[in-house]
Amino acid sequence: MEEYHRHCDEVGFNADEAHNIVKECVDEILGGEDYNQNNINQWTASIVEQSLAHLVKLGKAYKYIVTCAVVQRSAYGFHTASSCFWDTTSDGTCTVRWENRTMNCIVNVFAIAIVL
Repeated sequence: MEEYHRHCDEVGFNADEAHNIVKECVDEILGGEDYNQNNINQWTASIVEQSLAHLVKLGKAYKYIVTCAVVQRSAYGFHTASSCFWDTTSDGTCTVRWENRTMNCIVNVFAIAIVL
């Protein structure tokens, strides 16, 4: 059992690391842009693909799910929720909220440990 815990610590999900990776991707793709309906599909696809590629490059034993929503800023706000049934000792999640004067972006990362 001790070996298993050491293994978990080695590959443990680091939410701060994931947050920084995703935030960099969002900044790179959306930074300096104004909301434009015609670009949303490309922007969201790029955000999830680049975030996923960088997470996988970490080489940890995880399956990742990355979601992204971009909406035009309005007086109505933007609300999301998620729920997971998983092992809280090994699996994890992080959410990146990003905004500028014309749009809001929320990216969720869900990391599910691969048990070998």
